[in-house]
Amino acid sequence: MIITCGNTKGGVGKSTLAVQLALGLHLAGDSVWFVDGDKQGNGIGAMTLRTDRQLPTLPSSSYVDGKTLRAQVMLQAKQFAHTVIDVGGRDTGALRAALLCSDIVLIPFQPRAFDTWALADVAAVIDEANGTRATPVLALAVLNCADPVGSDNADAIEATQEFPQMELLQLTPERAGIGRRKAISHASATGLHVSEYKPRDEQAINEIDTLISVLKHRLDGIAYQSN
Repeated sequence: MIITCGNTKGGVGKSTLAVQLALGLHLAGDSVWFVDGDKQGNGIGAMTLRTDRQLPTLPSSSYVDGKTLRAQVMLQAKQFAHTVIDVGGRDTGALRAALLCSDIVLIPFQPRAFDTWALADVAAVIDEANGTRATPVLALAVLNCADPVGSDNADAIEATQEFPQMELLQLTPERAGIGRRKAISHASATGLHVSEYKPRDEQAINEIDTLISVLKHRLDGIAYQSN
């Protein structure tokens, strides 16, 4: 199955979550291919750091050209249980190409006005992609870097209801999103899964594990429907 972490807005945590997803699935024993479609190359840089540290690695590639990304993913993804694609925070050819070949697009957004406003742009790009797909891509918006207190989280979640193209990913009945946890961002930036990061942050580990579990459940549903 193919998962893209994408948003037309930068700074929402796409690369951070893409790295955590890929490493989490890999460390759980699944075969995973990581594809970096962002010119900044933060994701592929994180995977290179793992190699330098002689940690368990997974196949990783970089394709910033949209046509190349789509062609290579369609050719190679069948070799792996999961392909995780990280695309840049703009309306790029790589983002549009990834939307055409993905089963799920995970859309991180933070509880900030600029982030919720940008969801309209994401929705428009999803609509265009779905216009050329046999079946719509499953678009899941996930609240990232949620505030510990205050009304901003609820306001941001409410804003997603304006866009029927995407579904809010509820991690648990009690928790809608992922907290603002340094362990998650620092781990990804240093090529580590959050469970490998020191000092150990059990809440951060639980949130990433829950995200992966929920996504795998949705992927299983997609696989069942396609059979």
